[in-house]
Amino acid sequence: MGITRKQAENIASVLSEGLPYIQRFYGKIIVVKYGGAAMSDESLKRGFARDIALMKLVGMKPVIVHGGGPQIARELKKAGVISDFQSGHRITDKATMAVVKKVLGIQVNNEISSLISKSGAQSKGLNFKNSKIVRASKLINESGLDLGLVGQVDKINTREIKNLILQDIVPVISPIGLDKKSQYLNINADSVAGKVAESLSAEKLILLTDVKGITDKKGKLLSKISSAKANKILKNGIVKGGMVPKLIAAVEAAKSGVSSAHIIDGRVPHAVMLEILTKEGVGTLIS
Repeated sequence: MGITRKQAENIASVLSEGLPYIQRFYGKIIVVKYGGAAMSDESLKRGFARDIALMKLVGMKPVIVHGGGPQIARELKKAGVISDFQSGHRITDKATMAVVKKVLGIQVNNEISSLISKSGAQSKGLNFKNSKIVRASKLINESGLDLGLVGQVDKINTREIKNLILQDIVPVISPIGLDKKSQYLNINADSVAGKVAESLSAEKLILLTDVKGITDKKGKLLSKISSAKANKILKNGIVKGGMVPKLIAAVEAAKSGVSSAHIIDGRVPHAVMLEILTKEGVGTLIS
């Protein structure tokens, strides 16, 4: 069945509107943190993989860092392991870490790179088994609470990532770090994505989330904020839980030379493409 004239006009209009953005971001590195609902819903998953393949095919250089919260939670429940969160970080004991390595390090990492490859852009998963990209140390949070095997990024070894980019391969990075004692640490994926974007001097950092973006006290979406305003929001406790590491990662990336950071609603189909190729976008821009 053919498409209607109206549908054809819509497609042409979208492609035409996207052209200046394709030109602007041609050859530029764009780091995308993939997580939340976009990872759990089958059609959103396929849509995300196609978006990344399209970015690659029009000359952009996407680099993916992924989370895996819902998948880890399911596996922990099956194993009867109880796990809590503190300021957006999962408290991680040895039993939890074993599940994190299996799910986040292998299963999810392989699935994402395979989906992107099937969509037409060659992709490779970089995880704790085959690379040592994320060098880390144990994270002790502000209140002095020991979170167990939870890490913070000390350094990103970019050589492997840059090699894949040069070979036209999309790197898919799992957020598990290695400390000086060769101990594996579970790291918040937003923090890893921010540090990867900084280390690669990326043009953009895009963080997918399960809300419409950063909102003010009244719940109104803030479509664009400065780093100073973002710091004020953090200080006043307007954002909570998992949004805290997201906003910190975005602010630090913007401060460290990443041209713009975006916190976007991953529940919107083709959210990444809409954020890159349209004027309005689908979330909050931090610059």
